[in-house]
Amino acid sequence: MWVILNISIYLIFNFIMSASILGSNTCQLQGHFRLNEMYHDGDVILGGLFEVDFLTVFPDLDFKTEPEPPYCVQFDMESFQQAQTMAFAIDEINKNPNLLPNITLGYHLFDNCVMLGMAFRAAISMASGTEEFFNNINCTGPPPVIGIVSHYATCSCLSDRKKYPSFFRTIPSDAFQVRAMVQILKYFRWTWVGLIYSDDDYGVYAAQSFQQEMQLFGGCVAFSEVLPHDNNLEDIKHITKMIQASTARVIVVFSTPSFLIPLIDELVLQNMTDRQWIASEAWATSFVHHSPRLLPFLKGTLGIAIRRGEIQGLYEFLLRLQPTNDPKNNMIRIFWEIMFGCNFETGGKKNSGDQVINICTGQEDLRTTKTPYTEVSELRASYNVYKAVYALAHALNDLMQCEDGRGPFSVNSCADITNLKPWQLVHYLQNVNFTTDFGDHVSFDKNGDALAIYDVLNWQPSSDGSIRAQTVGVVNEEVATGMVLTLDEDALYWNFESKKPPSSVCSESCAPGTRLATIKGLPVCCFDCLPCGDGEISNITGAVECTMCPDEFWSNLDKDQCIPKEVEFLSYEDPLGISLTTASLLGTCFCVLVMFVFAVHRNTPIVRANNSELSFLLLLSLKMCFLCALLFIGQPQLWTCQLRHVVFGISFVLCISSILVKTMVVIAVFKSSRPESKGAMKWFGAVQQRCTVLVLTAIQVVICAVWLSTASPAPHKNNQYIRSKIVYECAIGSVAGFSMLLAYIGLLAAVSFLLAFLARNLPDNFNEAKFITFSMLIFCAVWIAFVPAYVSSPGKYAVAVEIFAILASSFGLLLAIFAPKCYIILLHPERNTKKAIMGKEAQNT
Repeated sequence: MWVILNISIYLIFNFIMSASILGSNTCQLQGHFRLNEMYHDGDVILGGLFEVDFLTVFPDLDFKTEPEPPYCVQFDMESFQQAQTMAFAIDEINKNPNLLPNITLGYHLFDNCVMLGMAFRAAISMASGTEEFFNNINCTGPPPVIGIVSHYATCSCLSDRKKYPSFFRTIPSDAFQVRAMVQILKYFRWTWVGLIYSDDDYGVYAAQSFQQEMQLFGGCVAFSEVLPHDNNLEDIKHITKMIQASTARVIVVFSTPSFLIPLIDELVLQNMTDRQWIASEAWATSFVHHSPRLLPFLKGTLGIAIRRGEIQGLYEFLLRLQPTNDPKNNMIRIFWEIMFGCNFETGGKKNSGDQVINICTGQEDLRTTKTPYTEVSELRASYNVYKAVYALAHALNDLMQCEDGRGPFSVNSCADITNLKPWQLVHYLQNVNFTTDFGDHVSFDKNGDALAIYDVLNWQPSSDGSIRAQTVGVVNEEVATGMVLTLDEDALYWNFESKKPPSSVCSESCAPGTRLATIKGLPVCCFDCLPCGDGEISNITGAVECTMCPDEFWSNLDKDQCIPKEVEFLSYEDPLGISLTTASLLGTCFCVLVMFVFAVHRNTPIVRANNSELSFLLLLSLKMCFLCALLFIGQPQLWTCQLRHVVFGISFVLCISSILVKTMVVIAVFKSSRPESKGAMKWFGAVQQRCTVLVLTAIQVVICAVWLSTASPAPHKNNQYIRSKIVYECAIGSVAGFSMLLAYIGLLAAVSFLLAFLARNLPDNFNEAKFITFSMLIFCAVWIAFVPAYVSSPGKYAVAVEIFAILASSFGLLLAIFAPKCYIILLHPERNTKKAIMGKEAQNT
């Protein structure tokens, strides 16, 4: 009955499960073997697997042939410290009266030599309770360990609860590691990176997860290479050439140190120093790469490491270690011999180099040594071992506190420590919740993963010429926001002449004012930058799409900012507005001048002969026509929009009505001059003339009143004429109302023109009809030409066309009707006599 906590090689789990369910008739003798181990007895035994030793070569071990001891020839002091940390944690728990009282924990730790076969044997030995598991054909005997601790099991595959229901870990999963590393890439905007990974489960799973995360982040992998399992030199050279040829300046590496060493050696031979390395946690803290020889090539490396912790009392515990003759603690003897360069068995004899080997006494002082074994300032893996042991201890403590009848299992039963089932301990582990003395919270999610937290390391030169890993930041996995990176940029060291982070992109980010456009056949990180269209902006670097400006805004010249659209209307400051205003006032002055001339000469025959009352009314209406043009200039307001067309319509109707009555008077006077029609004028006297003008004008007033009351003209910001501008105009409100206004003016103008045209051949002294005909011809021509010109003119120019039509038609009427009279009054007064007029009449008669 056992639970795996942070097991390094997940295949062990399936292998052990298979072995545990095999019947006695199916077991076969696998062979004899011995393992380096450490053991301490207890009521409850915890197992541990550690990579204390390394083989210089990785042979294919089979289970039937026992290799000659020692199995492992390179001793890792750091890994041995981690094994001792487990022993320390168990010793500390045993001394704690508040945790597992009356229960003594023991341990059984094995060295797996970084070999799959060794790891299988060690795990099965713990599961079976003896190293003779393979020698016992019946495969019997209860397993003595309830949990197996191995601190570096990071493969994301182990989060699969269906395959590994009893797996928990205090070290973050590789899935979290990958997201943490991508956070660094995002922080420095490195979107074009190379990927190198080891040919094992750690490297392959991490590489797959990394490529998926890069796609989500919007980054690209420039190349992906696998470190050869057999350190093949040709493969190593191929990877080196790929790094040199690629434009990616940042290289991400998922590998253990042993796989990476040959590549680093080749990079040194190629003198390749212009790359930024991103180290996974498996080698970010490795002392193997910290030698002065590698300083020019690896300084500035960024990496992530599992959270550093502090363990009070560990240093003194490590120094108290003493070797024994117990074969179950032979790992300590191997450590002692390597640490002090002595030997317990062959001491005093000469080695192959004809040097005498010192005899180990067991009394050597560890305080005189300085190795990673006693280095406790950067406890990372050891700290995870510490937390894993305490997680098991807290789970067991909760289990022991269960009260019968109130338990979590069937019929409210509790677990029996003497007959503990794996799933029972899993239940308590799933609910573990405690805080270490260092302040870190320990709990597990539904997949058995702990909350992820990483330190960000930067490899910097140290005073002795070697490399030291400096903590420059932290990456936290937060429930609400996900991965959060905090970085001290001032503490970073960069291995580049600029002393700044390099740029590693396939294409430079699109500047504000442009957008990204992918190139067919290339990764999404390789793209062109296209300028935003008119009315669109991008105000960030690397924009994927341009954003349309709101209706009342437009893009500036750089297309990186929306600015208020220029509001266009015919203003008094505009040159065109000034010209039209001047023309309007000039026309008004002419009208006043003519009125003055007529007023001064109101008793002269030519003024009296032309019906002075209608002439003054006509001049007044023309003055209103000239002045109404001013209502079309300036920023539209509600009152100006309402008045401009109303005043325009009424003024012109009053003008045309006066001309129409004037024409009718000419015809009536002519008819009354004949003997047979001498009574014609009494039916069209002054009263009838006034009433006719009043009635005709009143009709236009009614039209305007109905128009204003139903759909009044109002200011309107028009975005359709010119997209880059707002044309501030007066919306007519009702097309029907405006059309009726114009149609009525047109009707009166047509009738006036027709009557004047018919009366054009009357005697000269009465024949004002010729001038009226000419004036109405000008009037009609102007307004007919107005329609296409108005429709085709954009923005303020449409208003200018309308003003021009008003002024042109008004000037036409003023000049055609009153210019000849003023010419006679002012320049030829001799012709402004009754005799002259009557003389003409007599002559014509």
